[in-house]
Amino acid sequence: PPSRTTLRLDAEALTAFLAEAFPGRAPGEIAAITDLRPGHVRMQLTPNDRTLRPGGLISGPTQMGLVDVAAYAVVLAHIGIVPMAVTAGLNIQFLRGCPLVALNADAALLHLGRRTAIIDVRLWTDDAARPVAQASVTYMLPA
Repeated sequence: PPSRTTLRLDAEALTAFLAEAFPGRAPGEIAAITDLRPGHVRMQLTPNDRTLRPGGLISGPTQMGLVDVAAYAVVLAHIGIVPMAVTAGLNIQFLRGCPLVALNADAALLHLGRRTAIIDVRLWTDDAARPVAQASVTYMLPA
């Protein structure tokens, strides 16, 4: 059974799978894995003009996309390549405007069961102690 303390994929295998799973994305559009350890993944997205909203901030949909891919990555790192693990719920709180700089996601696996996973994801730019957003994500795992 899956375990929060045991990784089944390393960063290289996970990166390769994400590139394959999202083939229409240009290089750099999928966040890079910068840290992977049991129960946690950190990813970093380098934003561009297409990720902006009026006011020169990173858009909400871009932030939600990063939250979702970080949650997916931490789940897959622990259960292996299971493409049909799917988002069942995503609740996000935007805490402050997000400037056009590198955006980091820290995804922490709170619960990993046979059918569900619950993940806390915090987005931040220059200081992890000052998140720009916080999200709770639930994933459904196939039987």
